[in-house]
Amino acid sequence: MLTYQDVIAVSLRSLTTTAKDWDDMADGFEDLETLYRNQVESVANDGSWVGVSAGAASSQFTGTRKQYADAQVEARAVASILRDAHGQFSRLIGHVEDLVEQAKKAEMPVNNQGEAVYDYSKLAPNRHDEDYPSLVSRYKKAEAAWTKKIKDAVQAVDDADQGVKLALHDAAGIKSWFERAMDPLHGMEHGFNGDAVGDIEVVEAREAKQYADRILAGEKPDDLGEWKRLMRDNSDDPVFSRTFLDSLGPDKTLQLANKIDDLAYFDDKRNKSDYLDINGGIADSLAAATRVPDFKDANGKHIPFGTAAYNDAFKGWQKTSDAGFYNKWRDALHERGDDRYDLKAAGENVGVGFKGHDQQVRGYQSLATLMEQGHKDFSPQFVADVTDDMISMEKKDPDIWNLYGTFDGKGGDGWFANDPVDGALGVMSRTPEGAAGYLDPGTDEGKNRFDYLLGKGEGSRDWQVVNDTNWQGPGGNVEVDAGESSDTDNRTGLGDALTAAATGIDPSGAPHGPTAHTAANDRVFQAALSTLSGQGDDMPSAFRDDMAKIMTSHGDEVYAAMSDVSGKHSTLDQEQVMEMTKQISRSENSYGMLHEGMNYAIVDSFHDRSRAPEDTLDSAGYAVGFMEEARYNALKGDQHDYTWDKAWSYHGSGAILNFIPVYGDIAQRGADVVTTAWIMDEQEHQAQRLTDDSTSTYATRRNQLNELADQWYSVNSSWALDETGYSFQDGVYKKIAAAANDGNDMADGLAGDH
Repeated sequence: MLTYQDVIAVSLRSLTTTAKDWDDMADGFEDLETLYRNQVESVANDGSWVGVSAGAASSQFTGTRKQYADAQVEARAVASILRDAHGQFSRLIGHVEDLVEQAKKAEMPVNNQGEAVYDYSKLAPNRHDEDYPSLVSRYKKAEAAWTKKIKDAVQAVDDADQGVKLALHDAAGIKSWFERAMDPLHGMEHGFNGDAVGDIEVVEAREAKQYADRILAGEKPDDLGEWKRLMRDNSDDPVFSRTFLDSLGPDKTLQLANKIDDLAYFDDKRNKSDYLDINGGIADSLAAATRVPDFKDANGKHIPFGTAAYNDAFKGWQKTSDAGFYNKWRDALHERGDDRYDLKAAGENVGVGFKGHDQQVRGYQSLATLMEQGHKDFSPQFVADVTDDMISMEKKDPDIWNLYGTFDGKGGDGWFANDPVDGALGVMSRTPEGAAGYLDPGTDEGKNRFDYLLGKGEGSRDWQVVNDTNWQGPGGNVEVDAGESSDTDNRTGLGDALTAAATGIDPSGAPHGPTAHTAANDRVFQAALSTLSGQGDDMPSAFRDDMAKIMTSHGDEVYAAMSDVSGKHSTLDQEQVMEMTKQISRSENSYGMLHEGMNYAIVDSFHDRSRAPEDTLDSAGYAVGFMEEARYNALKGDQHDYTWDKAWSYHGSGAILNFIPVYGDIAQRGADVVTTAWIMDEQEHQAQRLTDDSTSTYATRRNQLNELADQWYSVNSSWALDETGYSFQDGVYKKIAAAANDGNDMADGLAGDH
């Protein structure tokens, strides 16, 4: 494998000069072929030489001329490969160099081994600080992160290098040991390669196909590492991807994905990670092969997915030759979507009562499982089209996805997308713009999808995909029909897609900070709030975490509704906000996320100079009382769905942080302090104490409210000094306590308790 030093020290200039030499060589062979045809081969074919010897000579001369022609093909292929290699290496080595420069700017210079190293002497002045160990730990993590980025970039150069080697060997006609062993001439035939290919990706795709063929034939590949490299090296390349996938076709691609999963989870568990990486590479190839262009308007501005302008641009693109693969594969996948395929996962873990029942999975279930395993984003259009096709199919046959047994992770098989619609929606969530365009109720298509997926009653989706029929009695031969049920992870994909659509943030992605909302994000949020709050206690519990994240992302609007005493200044329906807060509060973690998120909105409002200081303090108290009343109403009479632990244990998991809007550093630090105080309150206030006394908000929120008062005073102390009743000693605490209890009463009325 190439080292970091190899990569940064190499000179690429010789690749282009050598490529020119090979092209010149090809030109020379072309001249020789012309000369040989005109002055040598013609002697045997001009009619002046006849007989057996003439025929033999003609055959020999033709063979020799073909060698000249083949030599041209081989030489030009080598030249093309070298130029391709120069382009790849320039780009990949440039990326390594860019990372090194970025690390240096981040005070992480890179040593000769490609490791980022921080100068810890810079921390010496902080050595006696209380947070010194955490500071050191943070820099060590940064070192490791930069080192990994550089290592991965070097690995990419090595992957490309191996691909160039493979292509050069193929162009030169060099056979592998296995091919030589099977060759009756033992590889000793000397001739130029007239079938040489000058495209590295095409050669690698052919090589990957050989590995796939062995799996499809029921064999195990000899070199999983090389197959992984082939898929990893070409994960973004459309030429490789289309060549590889076209050589298989949709039917064999689905069979291949299933067989690889069988090896990973059943037949060869020792190499599980390798097999899953390969399936992930196949998914990445599908993503690259079906990629739709980034459409732009006349001014060069990106056209968002799902808009009328986008739809027009896509329809135009579909008529071009560039869309040939996309159109062909979408149609073919739809043809295979309801076909039945073998997969051991569908019969091995179905549990007692189902043992021995032979069942097959549908094509779309295998496709969704494959897409979930990918590392790259699919084009929103492809995921939307595939999901629409699945929905179209299930509307004709609502039981089409039903399988025996559950696939929710309890039996170790939660990786299988037995509900392919939910699986595809989860993939969709990785591209928030795509999710927003898909679920946007502002369009006819989006509204139909939204209502079908999130609605209740007639016309909405049947989420029960588990066939509970089992076999009892002697030998398990008596069929007992117990109806249908849902997996415990049902709507997970939909929840992620809804979160992405309403916030503009990938819920499964790495933290990257908040994102500004689009009009589509706002429409999805308001529709989700209205629809799900309207379901009351029938709202699926799967949405509690998701709605907590969404409400936090739209924190300013939600906070305004929670703290609006008159009900005249909020853009949201207060009763809907109250009901949604109540439903979120029925789960400990969901409630914790929402409450932490709202602390940020509250503290940030203290810095809002457009509002009167006394109003911001009152609003903080109202909001806390509002949430406390919602929590109380959620749990007081609903013990059968009481999902909180007896000992409250929320510790700020960080799951909500990516959904918190942009606030100033001072406000964020203040919110962190308030959250710590609030957790202290929760640890003291256990669920078994829920009584009518909970209407006294201050008694249960003392630490949080006091800390909020302190944060408010630190911002507004100059104003408070000149006002009666806002002294730091006592007044400010009384004000927020009274406001909290007023907020509790206000929410009590919204909840219908008065």
